[in-house]
Amino acid sequence: MKTELHTDWTVGDIAAGFVFDPNEGRGLFGMDGRLVIQPEYQRNYLYGDGKRDVAVVDSLLKGYPLGLMYFVRTPDGRFEVLDGQQRITSFARFVSGSNPFAVDVDGRPRYMDSLDPDMRARLLATPLTVYVCSGTPQEIQAWFRTVNIVGVPLNAQELRNAAYAGPFTSAARAVLSNPSSALAQRWGTYVAGSVKRQAVLQAALEWVSGGDPDGYMAAHRSDPDAQGLIGGFEAIIGWAGATVPQTDAPLVRGLDWGDLYRRYHTRPYSPAEVGATVARLVADPQVTDRHGIVPYVLGGCTDTRLLHVRVFDAKTRQTVYAQQTARAREEGVSNCPLCALGSGPNRTRVWTLAEMDADHVTAWSRGGATDPSNCQMLCRTHNRAKGNR
Repeated sequence: MKTELHTDWTVGDIAAGFVFDPNEGRGLFGMDGRLVIQPEYQRNYLYGDGKRDVAVVDSLLKGYPLGLMYFVRTPDGRFEVLDGQQRITSFARFVSGSNPFAVDVDGRPRYMDSLDPDMRARLLATPLTVYVCSGTPQEIQAWFRTVNIVGVPLNAQELRNAAYAGPFTSAARAVLSNPSSALAQRWGTYVAGSVKRQAVLQAALEWVSGGDPDGYMAAHRSDPDAQGLIGGFEAIIGWAGATVPQTDAPLVRGLDWGDLYRRYHTRPYSPAEVGATVARLVADPQVTDRHGIVPYVLGGCTDTRLLHVRVFDAKTRQTVYAQQTARAREEGVSNCPLCALGSGPNRTRVWTLAEMDADHVTAWSRGGATDPSNCQMLCRTHNRAKGNR
């Protein structure tokens, strides 16, 4: 890949003809239409938070350099931003007054048109350092994966968007990476993370593909649309909402709903019964992992490991061990009740505390409490064999 250094372009040159799309929250064009600011492989605009965008302009007003930027020369003679989109969109918004914001100057908020004329002229004349790159799409995408000099590090899905750029990725992002979508709030019920940082797109790909987003994007890269992905994602969320009445974030957000859908969507459920069981478990003080409640219920309430049921504390274990051991010595039998019932060599063995586990006499799943009255110490072999019986 070839590079060409430009130090003659200024803030004013780049911001000329700037267009910002407030619906999608991104800059589209600059340099009087010759610069594509957010090509399809780029991440969404993240600096529009009233802090990082302000910091970019404040740096320019103070004469600080913004660092290297990289453009790509396209076959039609235009340019695409490879690295620097966040900084360009921030200063171009300020300069053009498109979706503007104020910066603090001498203790007062100032917009571009309220800056002193000499300060405004200096800002527009500020030179930038830009490398223009020329190469194959594969070279450009590979370079994009490595160039991340200023700003927020690329996450896994943003890198995939670069690696599998094409009509499918563009169509998927237009819907699933759009924070202004009317469905964004619904998605946020089940997906952890930011729409802008591609969390919803990544979840859709992982859920629909069965955990192979790279394979799915590679297979569908040339598809003219992303309806299969979007439809599959919506089907999974629709099933989740119809099956589990609860929408509390600790219960449903961030679960692998794609896996749950594949395993259980053919099972009949009563949403009322599911909701009642989930509510009962939420109120149970013995359940310490609420995130495992929904998978536990959908799986038939069998795998208690999902719930991280509260264990007996050290004081309880020590007290019960001492009581059992004292009785066992008096009776001349093992301090493991199950060993004492047998006829083998362990029938009279007295185990150390470190060799034993605390066990619920009545299993938690059958209503047993995690308190001293329901605790017994068993040797590890018998405790692990006992399971949930």
